[in-house]
Amino acid sequence: MILRRLAFAVALAAATPASAQYVPLSGTVIPLYPNGAPGSEARRGEAEIAQDYWVRNVHNPSLTRFAADPRHANGAAIIIFPGGGHRELVWTSEALNFARALNRMGITVFALKYRLARESGSNYSIERDGAGDARRAVRLVRAQAAEHGIDPHRIGVMGFSAGGELVTLIADNPDPGLGRPGDAIDRESARPDFQILVFPGPLGLPARAARGAPPAFLTAGSLDECCATPTVRLYEQLRAAGVPAELHMYANAGHAFNLDESNLLSIIHWPDRLADWLADGGWLDGQSRREVRR
Repeated sequence: MILRRLAFAVALAAATPASAQYVPLSGTVIPLYPNGAPGSEARRGEAEIAQDYWVRNVHNPSLTRFAADPRHANGAAIIIFPGGGHRELVWTSEALNFARALNRMGITVFALKYRLARESGSNYSIERDGAGDARRAVRLVRAQAAEHGIDPHRIGVMGFSAGGELVTLIADNPDPGLGRPGDAIDRESARPDFQILVFPGPLGLPARAARGAPPAFLTAGSLDECCATPTVRLYEQLRAAGVPAELHMYANAGHAFNLDESNLLSIIHWPDRLADWLADGGWLDGQSRREVRR
């Protein structure tokens, strides 16, 4: 276990670039909706805009798959929802870097580009379109589990900030059934098997389906004016509902403590706590308790 944690820390350091410039995708892009996203017909032909560390103008939501090395792939999958205030996607530090690092743990990673409700000129909503894309991502990965060599019962979601709000909306709240295309993929469950929330925002709280929520790992900075309180509130609600939940709050840390932007040892090593939690929960070796998905 000690060697595993050290290897993960080294992998994270290696995956973090010296600058926060945009890095072109090197994974496999999978459209969420083969016939286009419902409600995006008028803007379907517009191209995404990528600059520096962010991506905007998403009208064709997609997953980018980063496959783990077959020599140590363990069958677990994590779908990453990057943050950005629902105005942009913080793609480099909150999607690509973590995807590459989690790959080194044997986890197959899918990074989601979802529609942005607060971007200038947007007609999307967070609950219908953003959360709808997140649910669709879980359904799609589960439907294609055999194709990607993953266990359909070990699919987790990981969200940063606004992406953490999407995690709360789909993992801890009921599915409103909005904006669904009604195809074969929609017959799959959209409930993730575990959830990871990294300085999540307040949307979706108090959770309305906490008793059916999957196991949770939560972390934030104690000085985070936006998201410290929502993180603690969700943890307390999940704990009271009997959901296995683990919380890490870091002193002297604010919002969006990216791996390459802190001199605090606790922040540099917080992913080690995540690695421990994933291992202890059996998510890395298939020994997790199989709950009935709702």
